[in-house]
Amino acid sequence: MTIAVAVSGGMDSLLAMVLLKEQGHDLMAVHGHFLPPTSAWEKVEKGLTAVCESLDIPFHALDLHEEFERRVVAPFEADYRAGLTPNPCALCNSRMKFGVLFNAVRSLGADRLATGHYVQLEKRGDLGRMLVRGVDLTKDQSYFLSLVPIELLRLSLFPLAETLKKDVLAILANQGLKPPVPGESQEICFVPNDDYQAFLSDRGAMPGSGSAELLDGTVVGEHKGLWRHTQGQRRGLGIPWQEALYVLGKNVARNVLVVGPKSELMSNGGVAGQVNLMTPVETWPEIVIVQTRYRQQAMPCRVTLVDGKLHFVFLEPYTRPTPGQVAAVYDANGVVLGGGVIEKSL
Repeated sequence: MTIAVAVSGGMDSLLAMVLLKEQGHDLMAVHGHFLPPTSAWEKVEKGLTAVCESLDIPFHALDLHEEFERRVVAPFEADYRAGLTPNPCALCNSRMKFGVLFNAVRSLGADRLATGHYVQLEKRGDLGRMLVRGVDLTKDQSYFLSLVPIELLRLSLFPLAETLKKDVLAILANQGLKPPVPGESQEICFVPNDDYQAFLSDRGAMPGSGSAELLDGTVVGEHKGLWRHTQGQRRGLGIPWQEALYVLGKNVARNVLVVGPKSELMSNGGVAGQVNLMTPVETWPEIVIVQTRYRQQAMPCRVTLVDGKLHFVFLEPYTRPTPGQVAAVYDANGVVLGGGVIEKSL
């Protein structure tokens, strides 16, 4: 069995490859160029080629930037135009890494794909092998894989399942290895300096200004484009009021930013589409744990599947889910049961 290791040039994927090499697997290393050609291409390829030669592992570089533009970047822009706050990393995993890239490595003769994600695949009774939170909960990335079909995940390997992020560089140093691309990758790989507003502005005219209103329709100020704001935002509104205001939602049809005090930010739950079920809803426990943003606490919920959409209700009111973000569903033991893209709050 040949395993293709997706290598970015960073420390995590490099260690994943090293660990599999130590286990005696037949490997190939594959780097997907997701961004348009630049001088950085040659630098990354040169560094990865040298590392792979030292480990006696064949290396392949693939130009996938046009697919990435079509499947990730263009939808990212379209979602912001539609008033959403998208999660491009989750879409990249489902559409590119475990989609286009996975198909490409199969054509190269690989049977499995390995990545540097901090997640686990574990046998869980009658459910079979399931995606589970990684041991290092500070770096767990199961949230970003909740939209990937379980059939593809079961054809994948995650060597960093039990690794702590803080130990990675030391382990590589003991092997005499340095990652070709030092440091951490930026939050959104295709957005320079993590400035999504500048990025979107450079791609063309974005929707313009409009009124900011309370829930009762009272106009309290103006916004400079709905795409510049996200649900729950407090800072940067520039609206003087008798108490702090938060973004409660967006009325795209009227180009209105809906704002209000923190007490109105709470929600009973939400609805998610583009649903990916790791196991049938009928097998889920009555109370599940739903995470609606990567850096937010996952909350106990009741979930039903209605007309192909996940309806989740918090046991206690919680911050409004943000349309465009992912709702990842877990059981109490950190097993991923499914996920979807949030469409609205309840």
